[in-house]
Parts: sequence; structure tokens; C-alpha cells
Amino acid sequence: MLDPAFVTGAPNWVDLGTPDIDVATAFYHGLFGWELVPGGPETGGYGTYRLRDRTVAGVMTVPEEQGKPAWSVYFQTPDADATTRTVEQAGGRAMFPPLDVLDYGRMGGFTDSAGAYFGVWQPGTNTGLGITMEPGALIWSELHTPDVPSAAAFFHTVFGWQTEAMAYPSGSYTMVRPAGGEGADSSFGGIVPLDEAPGQEPAGPHWLPYFAVDDADATAAGAERLGGRVVVPATDVPEVGRIATLTDPAGAAFAVIKPAPM
Repeated sequence: MLDPAFVTGAPNWVDLGTPDIDVATAFYHGLFGWELVPGGPETGGYGTYRLRDRTVAGVMTVPEEQGKPAWSVYFQTPDADATTRTVEQAGGRAMFPPLDVLDYGRMGGFTDSAGAYFGVWQPGTNTGLGITMEPGALIWSELHTPDVPSAAAFFHTVFGWQTEAMAYPSGSYTMVRPAGGEGADSSFGGIVPLDEAPGQEPAGPHWLPYFAVDDADATAAGAERLGGRVVVPATDVPEVGRIATLTDPAGAAFAVIKPAPM
């Protein structure tokens, strides 16, 4: 599972782009208990959400004319500039070149060979998320793509990821683990055929973050009550957990999971 040590190629940050931070904050505070720490002018208004006094996500205003509301997943890199060159050589695109965020770190934004957006974070004083694998925090990241082998090859080139195909009653699933990771316990995400991801095909290729919860059914009901939408109701996945796919009031998609007992 996701290791808070954040090895190279593992998810180390997530953020939300939304047209209205106040509306988003009311939703995620009600759903997960997140508290907003607003960003100052030196960060362009980029804020963070905190849970139990630890950073759980970033948030920024993205006007609707500039892009759809969405969650973005960032992966650890020791060298954002070198990663940019590798992404382009592998058939991806740099959406914006690497830039320094004060002394916090260096970030870049890209699309893979199928057009799914992802980011990289080269840590400075900010080493990444302050909490993972706990209720209300990131636990898993999933790529929905039309061509799983091509996506696996792309990210193997960029990050050295290792992949392993798994058979499930509902379809195929490809587990992802970092370079050098051994066994399923080192996996931090998965790759899913876009046409096998219920409710996700209209969004096109994209990454979907999963947040851990104590009760997937109650969280789904809470999302609706707070103005969000249930895309896929809470469903049991054997040996994995109970999962629901949701959107916030602006339409940004995410999933929640109550993990199966270990």
C-alpha cells in the first residue's frame, strides 16, 4: 500500500482544482473533517487541507473557463526537469514546465500518452502529504485509460513502475508498484480499462484518488446530503474493501474505500 516514505514514482501529493474554494471546503469539511489553511499571495492563493493537524491535500481556484473541476495526483521525483524530458520522450506532454514553489519544492504538470493528466513533486521543505492510509486521507490512486499496456509502458519508462495484471470477477485490473517494490503490499495504485470503470468513461483518461473511510455507505450518503453525487454506490470488492465513487458539488470525482480487514 501507499508508503508515507514516498519513494520515487509513488504518489506524494494530491490537489483539487475547483471554481469555488468555499463551497469545496464546506463539502470536504462535512465529509472528512478537513480544515482549510488558505494560501497567501506568495502561493497564488494555493491553500491546503489539514486533518488532525497534518496536510492531507492542496486546493486552488480554477475558473470554469480554464478547466474542469478535478482532483490531480502527483508522483515523487528527485529531478522534475529530468522527468519532463523523459515524459516527452515517452510520448507524453508537458502542460507546464517545472517551477519552484518557494522553497517547498519543484513541480511540473503533464499528460501521458493517452492524455491523462498527472503531476510530479520534487520535495524541498515540503516532503509531501502529512497523512496517508488513515480515514479521510489518500490511500490509493487509480488510472482509467483506454489502453492499459500502453499506459503501463509509459509509466515504466517515466518512473520505473512495475505492474502485475490481476483477475477480478468484474474485469481486469493492473496493480502498480514502484521500482524495486516486491509483492502486492508495495502496490500504491492500479490501472483500469476506461470502458470497465463504471461512470468514468465520459471523463476520458484520468487519475482517480481514493480516500480511506470507516464507512463507505455513510460517506456516500453524506456526499449526497452535502451537495455531491454518487456515481457508483458502495460495493464490496472481495479481499479489497467496500468502495464508492463520488463527485463533489462542482463535479470533481474521487473514490472512497473502507479497506477489507488485513
